Amino acid sequence: MNSLVASMDQGGGKRRGGTRFTQATPDVLDTLRREGESTAMRRLMLLRHAKTKRAKPGERDRDRKLNKRGRADAPTLGAYMAHHGLVPDLALVSPAARAQDTWTLVADAFDKKPRVQLDDRIYNASPQKLLAVITEPRRARSLVMVGHNPSLHEFALQLIDSGDVQVREQLHDNLPTSGLVVMELPIDEWPQARPHAARLEGFVTRHVIAAASE
Repeated sequence: MNSLVASMDQGGGKRRGGTRFTQATPDVLDTLRREGESTAMRRLMLLRHAKTKRAKPGERDRDRKLNKRGRADAPTLGAYMAHHGLVPDLALVSPAARAQDTWTLVADAFDKKPRVQLDDRIYNASPQKLLAVITEPRRARSLVMVGHNPSLHEFALQLIDSGDVQVREQLHDNLPTSGLVVMELPIDEWPQARPHAARLEGFVTRHVIAAASE
């Protein structure tokens, strides 16, 4: 299938939030499958916060703000998510300022804003703590967790058991700032989520979007 990629060039395509979308080949941007091909019952997305300023003397780590690049990357990713139907039912967000600011800029691209829950366990977490957050009972069928490395990256690697080999290798190397991991779990309820049970459906980074828009 052809995947839709974000492009800042002039030409045909849909526009959302100032970003124009055009057609590209399947391996350019992501590995999202056509609607109806998946048998998974739940979608989980992991989003690392956008690029952040260094802490000022005496400033708490959780109070650090996004820098100029981070404030540009987040809306671009939000436009991508909106265009591809990756709007979650619920956003679980770290209380750190950089995570909250990232999600605010991403969600501005959505016509309907998802519910948001701040969860202190996401900040300075371990993969085990993140799994505990995900496996709590909730009605939402699609979740996004907005958090931090290294725990978010390690959590993604622990969950994923299948998906495009090349994309999995790229994710294995790094989950960069503003990086989005999209996975599906063949479960009926969130408490059934387990390590090594998810399929990687997409891995989106600012560099991939930039390369696709050239």
